[in-house]
Amino acid sequence: MERQAVSTARAVRAGVRKLPKGELFTSQRFLEHGSRSAVDRTLSRLAGRGEIQRVARGVFVRPRTSRFVGAVVPDVLEVVEAIARSRGETVQVHGAEAARRFKLSTQVPTAPVFHTSASSRTIRIANITVRMVHTSNRRRLQFAGEAAGTALSALWYLGKNNVSPKTVATIEAALGPAEFQRLRSADMPAWMTKALAVGGERLDG
Repeated sequence: MERQAVSTARAVRAGVRKLPKGELFTSQRFLEHGSRSAVDRTLSRLAGRGEIQRVARGVFVRPRTSRFVGAVVPDVLEVVEAIARSRGETVQVHGAEAARRFKLSTQVPTAPVFHTSASSRTIRIANITVRMVHTSNRRRLQFAGEAAGTALSALWYLGKNNVSPKTVATIEAALGPAEFQRLRSADMPAWMTKALAVGGERLDG
């Protein structure tokens, strides 16, 4: 058992040192080298020595530094997506944040929020509390991680009475023709299909 633990630790250390700085990873990446407990112990030791940084529970990164800001903190979305991949769940940017990204709303969420196919929960990423809100409506999770998916999330959030031709034109301009057509291919309610058809007619003409 001790020999196996030493072998696991050696393999994990070697694997970590081959990773590019700034690349997120989870303990799952190294389970081929040994048991989860052995892998977790090794990663914990590496974190304690500063060779890697724990950015969330079970998520690590090889520290990347900048001469201007020092340690570069991974983007919250990247960490959330890494967690989602390790758990086999689907996550989508929350509609309020999506609308803000398209400059359709000035409301800034007090804390990062994401829709998820898994259970609702809060997670800590560095010193930030992130809310994960379960949705059983799979249509809200279409094209997760893509620009079309973010636009779809924004439309769901704004709702039928707040989506105007100007709203659609803003989204269309931000996405570009190809991604806008991808958005139009989504499974969506009738009111959304009708609203996007106006933009589609401009593209087809």
